[in-house]
Amino acid sequence: MAQPDYSVVVPVFNSDDSLEELFVRTKAVFDQLDASFEFVFVEDCSRDNSWDVLKKLKDENPEMVTAIMLHRNYGQHNATVCGFSFARAERVITMDDDLQHPPEEIPKIIAAFDKDEADIVYGIFTKKQHSMIRNMGSRSIKSTSKLFLKGTGKGSSFRLIKKKVIEKLLEHNLHFVFIDELLLWYTSDFSFVEVEHHKRKSKKSGYSGQKLLSMMSDLMYFYTNIPLKLMVYGGMIASLVFFLFGMKFVLQKILFNVAVPGYTSTIVTILFSTSLIVFSLGVIGGYLSRIYMVQNKKPPFTIKKVL
Repeated sequence: MAQPDYSVVVPVFNSDDSLEELFVRTKAVFDQLDASFEFVFVEDCSRDNSWDVLKKLKDENPEMVTAIMLHRNYGQHNATVCGFSFARAERVITMDDDLQHPPEEIPKIIAAFDKDEADIVYGIFTKKQHSMIRNMGSRSIKSTSKLFLKGTGKGSSFRLIKKKVIEKLLEHNLHFVFIDELLLWYTSDFSFVEVEHHKRKSKKSGYSGQKLLSMMSDLMYFYTNIPLKLMVYGGMIASLVFFLFGMKFVLQKILFNVAVPGYTSTIVTILFSTSLIVFSLGVIGGYLSRIYMVQNKKPPFTIKKVL
């Protein structure tokens, strides 16, 4: 089987109503570009008929389609990394399964890739057609990445990546995968191009507010030591405050013979110090639980079936 010019990796979750249109529109784009391509679909344990649609696409286009079914739902980033391990082309495009990333925008990304010769080209959206909660969560994650991880603060899951960068990324075996952060470990050669972003035609996004908060928490724990730094510096500041607070009452007693109100000062000190201890124990527990998962070599994904 000849190596294609492009591999298109798509994580799939509850998208049985958009997969065929995604394939047809993407094929039309590459036919116009006179370029060969393959689709690598990773079915992330959907609750609809997505796998049946993928089997149909595979039967009708055996040379163009690879379909992988995972044992359970691992999440978009983990499913995408699974797809990377099957991609054969030197240029790999990632996009969503719900047609919010219009296939017709692929030529813009390819043109920017050829022009800038960057390792990665991100399609960034002038206006996202997500819900307010999803947009707020997405902005929060990007802000966290920019502030604490020295990220770009921009980007999306609509991107074109050189295969050599993906090969380095595949060396990682963490249970929690955040692709954009891993890419930052290996290259700073990014390029950006504005593309359109369309509304979902049906169904809701798989990213709830709870999932976005969980992702932000895992991002902080797995890829930064910020919570530990908060413990260190927060403890130092609290210790200084409590020391000054205590010295105030000692000096009042020595210099002015002012009686220290015992109950109020004691209970305030106990509550503040206890809250700091509990918070610090929570942070340590968060790291220990994730270290436990890493030590147990919990896999980022397991494959049930490949077509």
